[in-house]
Amino acid sequence: MTFVVTDVCIKCKYTDCVEVCPVDCFYEGENMLVIHPDECIDCGVCEPECPIDAILPDMDKKAEKFLELNREKSEVWPNITRKKDPMPDAEEFKDKADKFPALFVDAPGEGD
Repeated sequence: MTFVVTDVCIKCKYTDCVEVCPVDCFYEGENMLVIHPDECIDCGVCEPECPIDAILPDMDKKAEKFLELNREKSEVWPNITRKKDPMPDAEEFKDKADKFPALFVDAPGEGD
């Protein structure tokens, strides 16, 4: 089992989760984060740190469709290990549903 970042993260990108990860398995896109499923050790410390509940175990039905996206993007996006400010309009988008694919940006973020 692994943890997965879902579309809830899109246009918010709170990074509280990255600082607590003991194996640095978060990767940054332009408008969301992902977890590398092969690097995640399933410790679960990131899940409660996310203020908008964007991180779920891969066995959760809501997470299933995002597992491959996390795998694919963690191979090409830069690693992130330090907390950054959320996106400027995070408060506006944190409660929006079904953000993928309409609001998803494929471009990498800056990383550390």
